[in-house]
Amino acid sequence: MAACCGHASSTIMCDCEAGMDQYIGPGSSSGLDSPDGRPGAIVQFHVPRFRKDRDEALEKALLARICQNVLTCPTTACFGDRQQENYFKLGRKISFFGDGHQFRDIRFDEFVWVIPTLGGEYTVSRRFGYSSGIMGGNLWFMGATADAAIEAAESAAAAVESVPETITTFPGGVAASGSKAGSKYSFLFASTFAEFCPTLRESLGDESRVPEGVQSIMEIIINGRSLDAVASATRAAIKASLGTPGLLRISAGNYGGRLGKSFIHLREQVPPGTPLIDEN
Repeated sequence: MAACCGHASSTIMCDCEAGMDQYIGPGSSSGLDSPDGRPGAIVQFHVPRFRKDRDEALEKALLARICQNVLTCPTTACFGDRQQENYFKLGRKISFFGDGHQFRDIRFDEFVWVIPTLGGEYTVSRRFGYSSGIMGGNLWFMGATADAAIEAAESAAAAVESVPETITTFPGGVAASGSKAGSKYSFLFASTFAEFCPTLRESLGDESRVPEGVQSIMEIIINGRSLDAVASATRAAIKASLGTPGLLRISAGNYGGRLGKSFIHLREQVPPGTPLIDEN
């Protein structure tokens, strides 16, 4: 799981955004079986819907990661989602690594390619289904200290892990470098959100939007299979972080619809009167 999710934090500079949805198979708490009866994990991969080449980009990201990062791990197998109407025929492309010794088979009630390797055999589904999801759900944790902001964000990210069909994308689930769309430099399409950088409060003057007393802002990003799933993860994240000492406010990046048309309003995710929540 960790191998195929590396360098998939943000599509600003990564080929996709990826993370673990949930563990499956023996010993897991999900209650879901794996195709081959062994411990496994469901992993999500996302590319932005507004990309004109989104299907091609997703297929390319999957192909590279399943070939380079899953096939190379000892004893692994890789299975696609058979329930989706749309799919990529990735198995055949990956099978060419077998150099003519690969073969098709039916294993674990799955149509697969089998590739001989030095470690034994690599089994991979012939088809990998895909569908639309939600990217970019986010929360900002504003702390009186960096430690407070980090602790709140880590608690929130851990809570998201318990919500099925959702992922956090950054290493450890937390990002210290929340960004805005656009830049003063023409060759960049994203840059630091200066108005929310605590160290720029004095130099920006009235343009600064950092609340009084806030010394650090940590962010978590939540992707998921549906808007309802991401909303559920948002509620869980807020609830988990509220009691953090030194947490002054919970907010979120609001980009006016520039990055998508799906919205989760924070006040609607918590009971009335819940402290620390912004109006986003």
